[in-house]
Amino acid sequence: MTDCVIAEDELLLRDELVQLLAAAWPDLRIVAACDDGASALEAIAAHRPQVAFLDIRMPGLSGLEVAGALAELSPATQVVFVTAYDQYAIDAFERGALDYLLKPVLPARLAATVRRVKARLASGVADAGALAALLRQLGHAPPAPPKVEPLVWLTASAGTETRLIMVEDVAYFQADSKYTVVMTAQGEALLRKPIRELLDVLDPAIFRQIHRSTIVNVKAIASVSRDESGRGLLRLRTRPETLAVSQPFMALFRAM
Repeated sequence: MTDCVIAEDELLLRDELVQLLAAAWPDLRIVAACDDGASALEAIAAHRPQVAFLDIRMPGLSGLEVAGALAELSPATQVVFVTAYDQYAIDAFERGALDYLLKPVLPARLAATVRRVKARLASGVADAGALAALLRQLGHAPPAPPKVEPLVWLTASAGTETRLIMVEDVAYFQADSKYTVVMTAQGEALLRKPIRELLDVLDPAIFRQIHRSTIVNVKAIASVSRDESGRGLLRLRTRPETLAVSQPFMALFRAM
């Protein structure tokens, strides 16, 4: 049995890929079908799957960022990228001889990809060098246009007050049931929106996940340390508390 993690933020496309893989690879066991990069990162760290199908463009962590963490988390995992049409990316995949699937995924293309992945698994070879080269090249690709303009300000509740907060002043966001706690140098406020929805509207160059339930402003980070278990701790410039970084997310800080 071969274990697999899937990451695709669109429900219909995720379900379709699960069904297509069931037909093309009957002895594949999907241990996690994730709707964002953060969940995929944690699933890969937990399961160490032999294969991961990663959507390139997702809210929060992209499939490329998840793949970039594999060298530390699960170096033997074979990666197949799933992408909408992007000629720059496709050219890079072809030159790097790495597998990709174009949306919508066609059964014939998936069958060919499955054959190649099985062959690599049988040989016991995971070409980390090719993956690293591809990620470096795609890091210089023209950025995809955002789905929406990044959030500039928000309104959040603090007791009986409603505060207007500039997003650049936020030190971090933390999930609180269906809502999100907004932490600034002046204190905390409550945003009536789940943290998952913020990933679509925050600037990914400034706000990064350090845990499934925490998003931090990288400009607010004073230092990063790692304990013996691999868990990280962030000290902030404008807040006295420290923030825990879950072990899978520490791999992302190597590139910062």
